[in-house]
Formats: sequence, structure tokens, C-alpha cells
Amino acid sequence: MVLLVNLARVVFAPLLGEFITFFEVNRATVGFVATLVWLGSASLRVPTGWLLTRFPRHRVVLGTGLVLVLASALTASADSIEMLMVGAASMGLASGAYFVAANPLVSELYPERVGRAMGIHGTASQLAAVGVAPFVTLVLAVGADLDLPFVIASWQLVFVCVGLAAAVVTVALYLTARSTDLPDAGADDRDLLGAVRKEWRVILTGVVILGATGFVWQGVFNFYELYMTSKGLRQATARNMLTVVFGAGVPAFFFSGRLADKLPRVPYILGVLVAFVVSVLVLTQTQGLAALLVVTAILGYVIHSLFPALDAYLLDTLPDESRGSAYSVYSFGMMIFQATGAGAVGYLTDIEYTFDEVFVAFALGLGVVVTGLLVLQRAGRIPNGDV
Repeated sequence: MVLLVNLARVVFAPLLGEFITFFEVNRATVGFVATLVWLGSASLRVPTGWLLTRFPRHRVVLGTGLVLVLASALTASADSIEMLMVGAASMGLASGAYFVAANPLVSELYPERVGRAMGIHGTASQLAAVGVAPFVTLVLAVGADLDLPFVIASWQLVFVCVGLAAAVVTVALYLTARSTDLPDAGADDRDLLGAVRKEWRVILTGVVILGATGFVWQGVFNFYELYMTSKGLRQATARNMLTVVFGAGVPAFFFSGRLADKLPRVPYILGVLVAFVVSVLVLTQTQGLAALLVVTAILGYVIHSLFPALDAYLLDTLPDESRGSAYSVYSFGMMIFQATGAGAVGYLTDIEYTFDEVFVAFALGLGVVVTGLLVLQRAGRIPNGDV
């Protein structure tokens, strides 16, 4: 399930060029489409937190599977850019609700090794990101050769496949949950606002870290294919550079989750942030296929190391009686900030700034945020979350 909901979020990135051609729109418009996926992912996170105070986590997860099936059908039927925007936001709805419900559930299934559990869960999610470019390339090729009456364009077949897979996996998850002894650690989590008042420092720390970093990352990865093309790579090679950046995330999730169980968490997270800022700056100065492959792999490993470490920090620091509620509010806050990254890059490049100029400015801005976090951490103002 996590593979599919993450695929629903990242599948738009390698299709932006298709959307520009099919709908005859500019980069700012398709950047806004990508932004809507992540705004959709943000919009249901707090309502999902409220649902978790009323319903078991696994039932909410099952509901997200149904939402993904319907959203995929809607997006596949889009015949205008406006309808595509609605579909993109709908695809985001499913992913946002899923992560709010499933991440606390996974952490509660394995309370003695939260980092390791989140790393495994994240690795499964990352496999979707690794396969998205080859998957899209294959479906576009197959769709171009087929005469399917219910598909207007080959890109729409991508969303048909996602919807069918989501239907099958949702049924499988339902059958699995029926035969599993699920934890009740969240049974006392019944006051969303009370959880926010109690855990606001942890929530704010997570929002600042992933909101600012995610803004930069959204801008970079959603335009990665077009960015690589601007550096002289062929389109097919540029598209599959996404596979490199996401492929590096597979070992990153696997190892970073384990490191988060062994190292002081806040210093480790801040070290990852510094490495990400440096990686983006180096990327903007890099030319040539071989060098771009190396820097892309490093960038992918570094950014994906952040996600399981931050989730382990939050979910292990938050107590049982407020974990689901507080995590949902954190998820909403950080997603609102990061969702605008793709739209910002689309707009800035349309008004004649180069990708390199935009990404340098983004990295330097993030560097200022990280410096502030380092100062606060040294002053003991950030909850340490150490195990």
C-alpha cells in the first residue's frame, strides 16, 4: 500500500513534459499541478488525525485505499488541465491520509525499534519512487502502440494501472488486517487540540525541518527531468536520472532508520540537513553525465536519509496518548510549506531565472534555516528525542 500511495505522489514528476505537450501549457502551470498533489496530501492530514481519535488506525488506512482508487479513475479521465488539477489534488488526498494513519501504526507495531520499522516502511515507499520513471516510460510506450477506447492519451493509462493495483492491494490489506493482532497504543489518543497544546515544541521542530527542506526538495525533484535536459542530457537519459536520485533512497531509508536508533537523533538530523544543502549547491555547479550521476546519487541518498530519521524522532518522542493527533498536525504543517516548492520553481524559471540560479537561492535560504536550528540545538531549545 505504501508503495502505491507514494507512486501516486511522485508519478506526476516524469509526466510534466507530457502534460506540457498534451494540454499546451507552460512550466508554471504544470508546476502548479505538481504543487496540487502535495497540497492535496496536506489537506486531509488534520481531519485524518481527528478520525484517528474515533476509529482504529488500520480502518483509516483501508479508507485511503478506496480514495486512491477513485482518484486514479478521476485523473485518468482528465481531458482538460483544470480536470487534471482536480485529479492531482485527489491523488494527494489518499497519500496524505495514509501516512498520517500508517506511520503511527507501524511505529506502534514495533515500539522497541521504531527507527528500523520506519526505515523498512520507507524503503517500500521508496521502491515506488525508484520505479516511477521506468514505469512511466514503459506505459507510455505500450499506450502509444495500443488502441484502447477508454484511454485518450497514453499518459492516462498510467493512472488506470495505479487505480487497478490500488483496488487489489486494498482488498489484500483488508484480509490481512482481519487476521492480525493489532496494537491499541493509540486507544487514549482522543483529544487532538490537547495533543497540539502539549506537544507543540516537537510539532514545530518537525514542521520547520521538513517544511523548509521539503520546499527545496519539491522544487528540485519535480523538475529534475527538465533540469537535466537543460544541462545537455538527452530526454530519455534525463528522465531516468530520477531513477538514480530515488534509487539512492532505498539504502538511505534502510540504513538511516537504523542509525536513528543508535545515534543522538537531533544532531544526526541536522548533519543530514547540512549535507543536503551542500549537495544541492554542488549539483548546480556540475556538468557532464558521469559527474551528474555521482552527484545525483549522493543527493538522493542524503535527502532520503532525512525522512526515516525525522519520523523516528517524532514518533518515538510523542507519547501514546497524543501520537496520532500530534503527528497529523505536524504532517499538515510541513506539507503546506513544502507543497509550494514545485510551483515556485515553475514560476521563477518562466520569468527567465535559470534552474541553477533558483536552486542556489533555495539552498542558501535553507542554509540560513539550518544555521538557526544548530544554534537552537546547542542552546538546548529543541527536544532531543534520544533513545
